[in-house]
Amino acid sequence: MAVAAPAATPLPIEQPTSRRASTARGFWSSAWWRFRHDRVSLIALAVLLAIVVLSAAAPLISGLILHTDPAQFMRTPAGRIATLQPPGPNYPLGTDDVGRDVLTRLLYAGQVSLSVGFLVALVSLGLGAPMGLLAAYFGGSVDDVINAVVQFMLNIPALFVLIVLSIFLTPNVIELALIFGLFFWPGTARQVRAVVLSARNRDYVDAARVLGAGDGRIMARHILPNVASVAIVVAGLDMAAAILAESSLSFLGFGVPVPLSSWGNMLSLSQEMFRSAPWLVYPPGVMIFVTVLCVFLVSDGLRDALDPRLSR
Repeated sequence: MAVAAPAATPLPIEQPTSRRASTARGFWSSAWWRFRHDRVSLIALAVLLAIVVLSAAAPLISGLILHTDPAQFMRTPAGRIATLQPPGPNYPLGTDDVGRDVLTRLLYAGQVSLSVGFLVALVSLGLGAPMGLLAAYFGGSVDDVINAVVQFMLNIPALFVLIVLSIFLTPNVIELALIFGLFFWPGTARQVRAVVLSARNRDYVDAARVLGAGDGRIMARHILPNVASVAIVVAGLDMAAAILAESSLSFLGFGVPVPLSSWGNMLSLSQEMFRSAPWLVYPPGVMIFVTVLCVFLVSDGLRDALDPRLSR
C-alpha cells in the first residue's frame, strides 16, 4: 500500500519591501525618512542652514574675503569716504550713508537676528513645555493656577510693553530674547497642554500606572515623546515670530541698540532712502523674508514628518 506524501508546507507570504522597511524603522527614523522625501522642506532647511553658516562665519568672511569691518568707513581711490556707493565690484551690495559696507553689516546683522530667534525658541520651549505638561497631567488646582498665569500673560499688550522696556532698559541681544521669550511661552504651554490632555488617558499610560510607574517616569517615558513633535514645531514658529518681532521693534527704533546691527534696524535706518538708495532697503528685507519663510516651511515639514497620519 502506497504511503501518501506529506503535504508541502506553504511558504510565507512576502510583505512588500516598502512595508517591511517602514515597520523596521523606529519613530525618529521614519520621521526623517518622511522629511527627506519632502523636497520643499528639505530645500528650505538647506537655505536656512546656509544663512546660519554665513552669519556665523561673518568675521572670517569679512576679514579674509571682503577685507572689511562692520564699523569701518570705506574709502574711494581718491581717499574720500565712499558714502552711498551702488553695488559694484568693490562693494557687492553697496555702501550706506556713512560709508559702511552693506554686505559686511548684513552678515553681522544675521548673527543678531538669528540669535534672538534661537534664544526665544529655547526660552519659550524651556518654560512653556514643562508648564503645559504639568497643567494637563495633574489637572485640578495645578491646571487652574498655570492657566491663570497663561491667560494673564496673553492679555498683556506685548508690543507696548516691549517698547516701554526698550526705552528704559536699552536691552542687549540676550535681554531682548529673554523678554520676548517671556511673552511667547504661554502659546507653547497651551499647545503642549492640549496634546497631553489627550495622551494622559491612553491605554499605555494606564498600563504603566498599574505596573507601578511613578508620575515622573510616565511623563518622561510615555507622554513626553508624544509632546516632542508638537514642541519642535512650536519652537520653529516661535523662532520665526521672534525674528519678525525683533525686526518690527527695531524698525520702530526700539530694538537692538545702535551701532549693533540687525536686519530690523538696517531696514529702519534705510527707510528714508528708499528711492535714492534702494540697495540699502532690499538686502535686509529679503533676508528677513527668506529666513522666516524657510523656518515656516521647515516647521510645516516637521509637522508632517512627525505625525504619520499627515504623511503623503
